[in-house]
Amino acid sequence: MAKFIIKKYDQKDYSVWNDFVAQAKNATFLFHRDFMEYHKDSFEDFSLLVFEDKKLLAILPANKKENALHSHQGLTYGGLVYKEQTKQKVVIDIFREVLFFLNKNNLDKLYFKTLPSIYHLKPAEEILYSLFLAEAKLVRRDSLSVIDLQQEKTISKIRKRGLKKAISNELIIKEENQFELFWSKILIPNLEKTHHAAPVHSIDEINRLKSLFSENIHQFNIYKNDEIVGGTTIFETKNVAHCQYISKDPDKEDLGSLDYLFHYLINERFAEKRFFDFGISNENQGKNLNEGLTYWKESFGSSTIVHDFYEVDTANYTKLESILI
Repeated sequence: MAKFIIKKYDQKDYSVWNDFVAQAKNATFLFHRDFMEYHKDSFEDFSLLVFEDKKLLAILPANKKENALHSHQGLTYGGLVYKEQTKQKVVIDIFREVLFFLNKNNLDKLYFKTLPSIYHLKPAEEILYSLFLAEAKLVRRDSLSVIDLQQEKTISKIRKRGLKKAISNELIIKEENQFELFWSKILIPNLEKTHHAAPVHSIDEINRLKSLFSENIHQFNIYKNDEIVGGTTIFETKNVAHCQYISKDPDKEDLGSLDYLFHYLINERFAEKRFFDFGISNENQGKNLNEGLTYWKESFGSSTIVHDFYEVDTANYTKLESILI
């Protein structure tokens, strides 16, 4: 075994952790401790830091549930986080040590969610090869609808008609600092009516996150005669503008509101980003696809990037011991 030291995250590691996230090639602001801990009472945090001597080499945002470790269940994505200079062999060694550490601490399974490739600052799929070597089992695959903003954009005729309709209806787009209007008038009623669900973030939580990450979290509302008719909440990272929430007034379907909004976001507000991510259209752990929602996203010119989830037996650390030739 390599001489790594693995320790469970402690509040004393707050600055060290966040500094590492800021320098990693496969991390976003979601891995900052302030974001991870906005709902800390809902999870038993078991995040890990991996050191060689006193040098921090990797971190793993995670929580413990029964006899398993999960890539943090309060985050959309996860994975083993490391810096640009970390080589493939070192990632294999680190992952072996993580599995060994979990195994000796009576955690039999690791449920590992990846970071979709569009969020990598530089190629960072060393961990995928390590998962393959550990005979990890693919247990879920979601499909993200993504536009590559550096390529020529294609938009369907129906979206163009909606854009013209919105212009004729004299709709107004505003970037807001408050979320209450969208949450109370549009998002919460729609989710309750359509899915009998509530937003993942309460209004207090999203306001707090906005105060902590004002450069990353944005609210865009659409108005007709000063009345809100739709909107979207965007999480912005270095390469990606991601739609966290999208919703509109179902009684005002014929205004072209979302066509107008996303034309602006894609072609103006976030045009300098590498990717525009509409998010998933999946249910049932990726095994069902909402056809209509996927078609709607594709009509803006998006296509598919997958987001994979794995299950690993921690005893499989032994499978990473003799693989180099």
